[in-house]
Amino acid sequence: MTLSYTCGPWGETLAEQVTAAQAAEAAGFERAWVAELHRSAFTPAAAIAAQTEYLGIGTAIAWAFPRSEMITALSALDLDDLSDGRFVLGLGAGVKRLIEDWHHADFGKPAPHLRETVAVIRQFIAQAHTGVRMTYEGEWVKVDVKGYERPFPPRRTAIPIYLAAVGPIMTRLTGEIADGWIAHELGSPAYLDQQILPQLAEGARRGGRKPEDITRVVSACCVPYHDAAQAKRWAAGLVAFYASVRTYTDFFAFHGFEAEARQVQDRFREGDAQGMLDAVPDEMVDTFTAAGTPDEVRERIRRYEGVADVVKLTPPTHHVDPEVTRLAQDAIFEVFAAT
Repeated sequence: MTLSYTCGPWGETLAEQVTAAQAAEAAGFERAWVAELHRSAFTPAAAIAAQTEYLGIGTAIAWAFPRSEMITALSALDLDDLSDGRFVLGLGAGVKRLIEDWHHADFGKPAPHLRETVAVIRQFIAQAHTGVRMTYEGEWVKVDVKGYERPFPPRRTAIPIYLAAVGPIMTRLTGEIADGWIAHELGSPAYLDQQILPQLAEGARRGGRKPEDITRVVSACCVPYHDAAQAKRWAAGLVAFYASVRTYTDFFAFHGFEAEARQVQDRFREGDAQGMLDAVPDEMVDTFTAAGTPDEVRERIRRYEGVADVVKLTPPTHHVDPEVTRLAQDAIFEVFAAT
């Protein structure tokens, strides 16, 4: 199985992010994924779609619950039109505090809520141009759209929907209903093979599907640099950022790094940023990222062959200066350019 290379283009400005996406297109990358946190998801996607020719565009991810299903579907239809059918809608549930405290939206029970959200979005994309009454009566989502007709045909009546999932319940749901699965920013081939793939397969069986029906997108913080030791220290910032979150302790424990994760959490509570980085050994960086010489980075990414379909390569963005992020991003496009 040959991996498809995609990227998460970074920029301090939206213009710089678009330029990075254009560089990815020139390097032969398949898709650019845009995230929702420090920017909205759909505005950068629109900017990239308008200024590229064949590069796929996807959200990885847009929050599923703060927007109405109709607004999300309309945004997807517009982006699919703007990109001439190059758009993939990636959705995630987020966490309760973010959804309810930041967005004052309902979080509910995330898996059934997301199931209903996806169903309504798909219904609207397929039927909004027909003028038929669109209704849905769920536990978390209730809509009754009548007297509405989108007065122009969609580019496609079915836009792929990928879901982000880490835990078993959401991963099984992804296998059951989604067109693709999007990984967390940290992962490993072992975790994918032993934890994620069995849950995706179980979900696929529940949905009467085959596991290979779900596109598997893994993420990799990638730092190709001639000084391998320095590359690992730059990548350690992303590892420390996520290790500071107690929710991910079990994930780190699976890989044998529970003690290190708890030490990072202690340093985080003390406000000791350098101590957080120092608590992340190179072995931990090697497990969760692809940082080192270009040859070492290529080898680490190749370990996903046979268990993943797509790899999303992103530069480090935590506890590093913007110039380091730019350096790593440029190196990613150079090292993984199509030949």
